[in-house]
Amino acid sequence: MLKAAQSTDCVLMVRPACFFSNPETARTNEFQAPFDANIDGLEMARQEFDQAVATLRDAGVEVVVVEDKEEPQTPDAIFPNNWLTTHSDGTCVMYPMQPQSRRGERRLDVIHELRDVHGKRVSHIVDWSGYESAELYLEGTGSLVLDRVNLVAYACLSARTHPVVLEQFCHHFNYSLVSFDSVTASGTAIYHTNVMMCVGTGYAVVCLKSVINSEQREQLRVTLAAHHEVVEISLEQVRCFAGNMLEIRSKDGSALLVMSTSAYGALSDAQRNALSAHARLVHCDVNSIEAASGGSIRCMLAEIFLNEQQ
Repeated sequence: MLKAAQSTDCVLMVRPACFFSNPETARTNEFQAPFDANIDGLEMARQEFDQAVATLRDAGVEVVVVEDKEEPQTPDAIFPNNWLTTHSDGTCVMYPMQPQSRRGERRLDVIHELRDVHGKRVSHIVDWSGYESAELYLEGTGSLVLDRVNLVAYACLSARTHPVVLEQFCHHFNYSLVSFDSVTASGTAIYHTNVMMCVGTGYAVVCLKSVINSEQREQLRVTLAAHHEVVEISLEQVRCFAGNMLEIRSKDGSALLVMSTSAYGALSDAQRNALSAHARLVHCDVNSIEAASGGSIRCMLAEIFLNEQQ
């Protein structure tokens, strides 16, 4: 049996049809700028999106670009990792999302396009959106940071990440769970786990100071350190999206660690050197997207682990 790979060389990105600071998501996302009806950020978001696609393709990554639909308006469709995960056995999972304004992002046609246009093998589609009726949420790899090699799911609990659906994921995919409470410098719950940590092949980036319970913090540290070099970041660096990174691979198999330009600028030389020993650092300028939406480049990338059709 082949050992699971931590990262993939193919990602899905959704080019926005509308983009603005969503007042509904702002209720649980401290990183998001206040909504201003007079600001239309679509053109800038598209420019940053297109440049990010070009940067990743230049680095040797297969990028599948799907156009967002005009209706219904989904201002956060640029973040497909929150509604979709794919797995090497051909499974695609669609997730329950807390903001009602985001539920229209789930699209079967996107999964069908991966299969019919891009030749990916889709064997099974799992839809957990029914949990929304019970107000139970799990927002994909925003809520989940996965150690795919060692089958560990890391999750900070929040309004968007519920233990019941976490347990469902872990049971379905045979993962063990490390859950904890994580807060910003102001004491507000961090809305998504991938804001404060990232797991790569042989290394992990994490803000341990954001975990307020000492027992949870030690469990997180020990579990990560069992298989990874732990690179700690500060609460201030979290605010610059330095936890919102993703390891992917180029077509030649080399590892890349993708982050935003603001995250790259927030890292110290020592942190950059530690991470560069594991992967080539690639950064994309998504400043406008970060400011308006409270999400960064990692959230823009839905990893495609589906194998090619035979």
